Amino acid sequence: VAHDLSVIKYISDRVVVMYLGKIVEIADKKEFFANTLHPYAQALISAVPVPNPDYKKKRIILQGDVPSPADPPKGCGFHPRCSKVMKICSEVEPKLKEIKDGHFCACHLYNN
Repeated sequence: VAHDLSVIKYISDRVVVMYLGKIVEIADKKEFFANTLHPYAQALISAVPVPNPDYKKKRIILQGDVPSPADPPKGCGFHPRCSKVMKICSEVEPKLKEIKDGHFCACHLYNN
């Protein structure tokens, strides 16, 4: 268990991302860093520093406050902070679904 994706890249074979105690993405390390799917995981990846000052990457800044784990929002727990939110996100909790061989994501962007 770690909270630093720059470290996880070197010590793990698989990556599991959780938000408010729920798994939102699972993939092997190489697939995860090459093709991150869940908007929360994408924001985490964008926060990893790059040791090259000439390389500029777009940082995803999450808006809003983290909801209370004791009283999570209905539907997807991430929907109050998600830039890709759809109506269904506030109504139905997305199921963790295999999107690609061994790559799972719990997001309505991929569950339709």
